Amino acid sequence: MSYRPDTKAKKLAAIRAGAAPRVLELCSGCGGMSLGLSSAGFQLVAHVENEPGAAASYALNFAAPEDVDATAWAMARDMVTDSADDIVRELGLTTSTAESFDVLAAGLPCQAFARIGRSKLASVKGEDGAYRTDPRAKLYKRFLEYVDAVQPVAVLIENVPDILNFGGHNVPEEICETLEGRGYETSYTLLNAAYFGVPQMRERLFLLAVDRSLGVRPDFPVPSHLAELPSGYEAARTVALRHVPSDGRFIRPAAPAEGLPAAVTVRAALSDLPYISEHLRTPDVMRRRKVNDKLPYRIFTDLTPYQRQMREWSGFKTGGEVAGNVVRLTPRDFPIFKAMPTGADYPMARRIAEELFEARLREEPVKPRKGSARWEELRGAYVPPYDPGKFPNKWWKLDPALPSRTLTAHMGKDTYSHIHWDSRQQRTVSVREAARLQSFPDGFRFSGAMNATYRQIGNAVPPLLAKAVASSLKLVLAREPARSEVEDAA
Repeated sequence: MSYRPDTKAKKLAAIRAGAAPRVLELCSGCGGMSLGLSSAGFQLVAHVENEPGAAASYALNFAAPEDVDATAWAMARDMVTDSADDIVRELGLTTSTAESFDVLAAGLPCQAFARIGRSKLASVKGEDGAYRTDPRAKLYKRFLEYVDAVQPVAVLIENVPDILNFGGHNVPEEICETLEGRGYETSYTLLNAAYFGVPQMRERLFLLAVDRSLGVRPDFPVPSHLAELPSGYEAARTVALRHVPSDGRFIRPAAPAEGLPAAVTVRAALSDLPYISEHLRTPDVMRRRKVNDKLPYRIFTDLTPYQRQMREWSGFKTGGEVAGNVVRLTPRDFPIFKAMPTGADYPMARRIAEELFEARLREEPVKPRKGSARWEELRGAYVPPYDPGKFPNKWWKLDPALPSRTLTAHMGKDTYSHIHWDSRQQRTVSVREAARLQSFPDGFRFSGAMNATYRQIGNAVPPLLAKAVASSLKLVLAREPARSEVEDAA
């Protein structure tokens, strides 16, 4: 489908007259980007998510628009098999596909692009270049087909930085070049969530495109917080940028201005949440607890600005209780968690485990011979089996004075990358604590059991980061073009 300036002109005129830009989001997950968009004044008209649990969480938090069937709204859908026309028809929208949406957004799956995901795919499929043929690596091409059908006035894409270097290919440059041929001005950048009030050092790529008639190249928000990123983040950014052409569409992220508030720390984000020790004292209580069961907050006064923000987010306010207070039962490792200093990683945890094991051996009436059945039994009860050389970052104990490291979807399998800093609690972070680190408000609900919920949180776009990008985009869409720009576009 070719560029249709008449359709887009009508959409832009409505936005300039005060109408909320209408969004179709693909790969919405549980709704992190959608929450940011809606908080910035966008209207959520439709979404596509193929994982049923995440789609159910989305429906729990975002009501179906007026005249849209709630069952159809909550359905899991696949962007590959379901077209934009299918979605419009199934939701019962009364306008055509090209008339129904102003903005097309997507947090496209990152497994084939992220370096950690590439390694996993190679291991599973037994070939080093497996990520190149993974179907998820081609979803951006399907996304461009949606652009043709929807005729949006703006496009928003989020992904991992490694999409800039997909086997030597810069995918965002390809997307931008294609969109420019369809009548858009484009740009992309890297933003770190810690610079935008999220208590997490999460680096992500954002790509924006806006209709050329606006006469402006889309830009990105400036940081609202100061943060000092560890060297590893800078090194990862350098690797990702190797295939960014100097004359391309990449915009270097703005540096934080002097005098901004400091980045939100783990302690400032989590210290008011319930003290959890049932996994130590009464594990059966923890086994029976559901994700959406509630407990009283630990602190009610002298809250940090971030804590108040998470409790009082419009549409998601909480009272005196909060849900999500479930943690994993891993009793072998509780003593290790207790002994680890803040900021310690797996090699340190392994050394601590070896020391605990040796201490236990000394308690035996007759010290077992190394390699004997009893020796192996005791070692298995104290020492994790992972090779410290292969898994240096598998475990990490949160530093309360810093933002957290990046949360990932792997939290659905274990949460050892985020061990609570309070040694008395001897545990990894709870579901609610993970949600807080991702900037989900406390009233945001999740569908499914603990593991599925962790995965939804790890996969999500941080709502506060999405809100910053969306707010910047909304200003561009509401902009009145100068007369010369209108004449040039014509």
